[in-house]
Amino acid sequence: MLEIKDLTIKVENKIVLNKFNLTINDGEIHVIMGPNGVGKSSLTKVIMAEPNYKVISGDIIYNGESILNLSTDERARKGIFLAMQNPLEIDGVTNSDFLRTAISSINQKNVNLYSFIKKLDEAKADLKMPDEMVHRSINKGFSGGEKKKNEILQMKMLNPSFVMLDEIDSGVDVDALKIVGDNLNNYKKENKDISYLIITHYTHLLRYVKPDFVHVLKEGKVVKTGSYELAKQIEDNGFNFDKIVSSANTGSDQSE
Repeated sequence: MLEIKDLTIKVENKIVLNKFNLTINDGEIHVIMGPNGVGKSSLTKVIMAEPNYKVISGDIIYNGESILNLSTDERARKGIFLAMQNPLEIDGVTNSDFLRTAISSINQKNVNLYSFIKKLDEAKADLKMPDEMVHRSINKGFSGGEKKKNEILQMKMLNPSFVMLDEIDSGVDVDALKIVGDNLNNYKKENKDISYLIITHYTHLLRYVKPDFVHVLKEGKVVKTGSYELAKQIEDNGFNFDKIVSSANTGSDQSE
């Protein structure tokens, strides 16, 4: 589904990804972990064509096609979705109006109102969101957990095939985290070929959404790949790379 080849990225004259490589096949769940400032969130931003991130070299291939020359909205129409770490508040635009407009744009035709309302009612019930939240301005006055639920609501309504989750577990209490995890699992069951790329510092969400691969980033590149066991090693040892690389023998070493 997604192949990143020797990608080097610069932002504000700083290299944030350095000859970065990653392959995600249909139906796989990948997790990226690492200390602050190693390029985790930068990866999601460059995949979504954030204009401040300049591609120095390399390529991003999505379903066999380079997307480097596509705008953010064009990439979104192809099925790429980012649940943001700090979702924006947009005053004066309701969740409902935003979603109807977005779905119409993706489908290139006006959405059927009855079908839209039915799907929205089901999605907000799955997420245990109050009815009034979909009629409020996007994220205006929402708590941290409500904002993250709102990101998952958008995912369920827009029906993407490749989902990036940038610290979706931060600022979320235990109950909300379980709801988010359950909805991610159920969405995956309903769409078996969907792939997830999860950025996180913790294993909390991974107890609900079990990854196929866990990657550790350091200095803008993958230095270790393993299974869920690697995430548990990080939980036990922190980002002590000597201990992680020597003790987490569940994956192949991708150091360069």
